[in-house]
Amino acid sequence: MNVFPIESEIRQTVHLLIDRFKVNLTMLIKFIGTDKYMQLNNMLVDLEEGEVNEYQLARMIVVEKGPYIFAGSNQVVRDLRAYLLRQLEEESLIGLYERNPISGRNIRSASYMPNALAEKKWVMGGRWARDFVQVLGFPLVFSGMSIPKDHSSEPIQDIEPRKNVPPLVEYQLGLKEKMLEVLNQEQEKTRCVVTLPTGGGKTRVAVESFIDWMQPRFSEGKYLLWIAQGEELCEQAISCISDMWQDREFPEVLRIYRYFGGKTIKVEDLIGGAVIASIQQLYSRIQSNDEALNEILANCGAMIIDEAHHATTKSYNILFNRAKELAGEDLFPICGLTATPGRSNDETMTLVDQFEAYLIHPTLPNMEKYEENPLLYFREEGFLAEPIFLLYEGGEEIEVSDEMLNEEQGDFNSEFLRDLAANHDRNFQLLEYMMDIPEGSSCLVYACTVEHAEFLATMMNSLGRKSAVISADTPKPIRRMHITAFKKGEIEFLFNYGVLTTGFDAPKTDHILICRPTSSIVLYEQMVGRGLRGHKFGGTRHCKIIDFSKNITHHGEPLAYARFIQDWQVKNVTGVEEVKV
Repeated sequence: MNVFPIESEIRQTVHLLIDRFKVNLTMLIKFIGTDKYMQLNNMLVDLEEGEVNEYQLARMIVVEKGPYIFAGSNQVVRDLRAYLLRQLEEESLIGLYERNPISGRNIRSASYMPNALAEKKWVMGGRWARDFVQVLGFPLVFSGMSIPKDHSSEPIQDIEPRKNVPPLVEYQLGLKEKMLEVLNQEQEKTRCVVTLPTGGGKTRVAVESFIDWMQPRFSEGKYLLWIAQGEELCEQAISCISDMWQDREFPEVLRIYRYFGGKTIKVEDLIGGAVIASIQQLYSRIQSNDEALNEILANCGAMIIDEAHHATTKSYNILFNRAKELAGEDLFPICGLTATPGRSNDETMTLVDQFEAYLIHPTLPNMEKYEENPLLYFREEGFLAEPIFLLYEGGEEIEVSDEMLNEEQGDFNSEFLRDLAANHDRNFQLLEYMMDIPEGSSCLVYACTVEHAEFLATMMNSLGRKSAVISADTPKPIRRMHITAFKKGEIEFLFNYGVLTTGFDAPKTDHILICRPTSSIVLYEQMVGRGLRGHKFGGTRHCKIIDFSKNITHHGEPLAYARFIQDWQVKNVTGVEEVKV
């Protein structure tokens, strides 16, 4: 069964809700709220689409809620369940109640059964949920039984041997050889920074190099400590390590420890292996003198720091100092991974100097054109997609004052982004452009706020373009459901705010829409990087990047997109028709 309802299931459900069970507009509006409904209609009128009717609103809700449309305990959902149950024939209703009795209650009158059953706890894919949708005639997917189980909740995972993965390509093999050369030569004193353009496979190269080097050390009780920013990147590293360990056909099991998201590791479970950690949790556990972390640092065989530009912060200094206390001044091999657009930039060289590290970058064919533009090699060979960039014209100029900046983050503050999200004329332009994107595209959209992402997704769903929203508050099962549906092409537009910048992999993404302005080049590269995987790595030949920030300036200075255009040497187009290829 599919994770996300397919088109026939959506149509069947809308038909049942409106035509058979006569769910009216008033009940449907409760799902999105009166204010949002009015905002939706106002924008639809401006777009000359007309106000939404019962069928369109029901479809929009079914698409947005997916298999969760009948789930939950809020009053709107309970009222819908009760209303639907009241439409059943008395015999069917009584049979449903007898199969799913209410604990501690003995209801004999059928008229009391709908409200009682509507209050019954809904367990995704449970017996009651399955019985409810089947008796009413809805597709089984709406019981939620197709939602995949979350295997990432356990702090420990043992990786069995044997699994085949594609071999490294030539430039990746060269990087691996350089890394192993430094490791074998410098041993515990190894310090290196590996640079590779976003989408070039730096995680894969690092994992394969260090797994080979660490394999005999794991049996001695040593640890590979992999540090990443956030849970998505941590899970991505675990997936890659799992695949590589099984591919190498090592005879023993590798134990992986999840040391992020508040998960706890017991000292008695420590036997060596790969520890995947967030810097936030490492910092917190150092403060609490966590016994398991002390054991890991004292016996650390190597450390890899993903997104290594973060390694100059206070949290890392505290980590290194604690490690020196436990493992000695020489520590252990430390490797930083960083994404750079071809040549090493100033930030990379600062990192190299600070750690007194070897700089390791790919060796490219000795050709003048690659000397001038290293990215050209990755694009010509199909490892990276060709970015086609459109800086969207439109809207009156918005001057950003210093008060609108967050000094700590070096980016726009939340108040400015909220004001921008509420800008009706700007949203009109965003939606007008999205409506013209060819059907069947895979569009990743970065919104100004969570509410902005939700509004834009609601609008596109009301226009018949399947869309979903992911934010930091989205429960993991729903997040996985939407990401899986997006990767399979069942959802065209995936809207988000602040989460799908790293650790998110959807190779077939062919449109990146940047609706939130930013002055951070790091954040910008992370956003566009989701669409830069080339066709040889399962991605696309071209990725269309549309930025809606041209009319936003800070003291007349352009935003991060200007540096991206220069550093990544992208094809910059001037017309909408040029980018819709």
